[in-house]
Amino acid sequence: MIALENVGLRYGNGPEILRDLSFSIPPRSFQFLTGPSGAGKTSLMRLLSLSLRPSRGFMSLFGSDVSLLDRRDIPAMRRRIGVVFQDFRLLDHLSTYDNVALPLRIQGRDPASFRTDVDELLKWVGLAHRKHAFPPVLSGGEKQRAAIARALITQPDVLLADEPTGNVDPPMAKRLLRLFLELNRLGTSVVIATHDIGLMDQVDAPRLILFDGHLEASA
Repeated sequence: MIALENVGLRYGNGPEILRDLSFSIPPRSFQFLTGPSGAGKTSLMRLLSLSLRPSRGFMSLFGSDVSLLDRRDIPAMRRRIGVVFQDFRLLDHLSTYDNVALPLRIQGRDPASFRTDVDELLKWVGLAHRKHAFPPVLSGGEKQRAAIARALITQPDVLLADEPTGNVDPPMAKRLLRLFLELNRLGTSVVIATHDIGLMDQVDAPRLILFDGHLEASA
């Protein structure tokens, strides 16, 4: 679904942050993206989510050449990609329910048409009892699960999770990993950016290893 060939990325006229990246994200796949801090993991996740475009090289997304995409086509493409950010990016003035439902409201959907879907998803991630709570009173694990639910509500083909267990304790990290594995079993491709070796050791999955902006290995 996503393929990169000799892709490079730089910000403005600065040095390349990513260089000569060639790999693919097949349908229904599960992969880890790892490497030391500053290796370029977050920049690569932004590239995969269409927040950035390559400075050079070829990148295709769902069969389309990213360099040829019209601005009007990008929102539809992004709806096929769910993103879980390191800092959650929940809106403090919205309840857990409304944060999760926000992508559907932005699409102009009738609230009555998705109420059941949001409730079921909140139940699936273990937040049904917190649907009316606001982010400031949620724990780190609850915020992370709310962010995951928001990323999943549009039923994306690909889920990109940037350090999704970085703000939670080990038991919650295992619970979140189980959610990602179940999502993958249901058909979504999952890419988890992490430096947590213990987390990766729990799953027999390919590892894309970044070092200094370059893909050192695919283990």
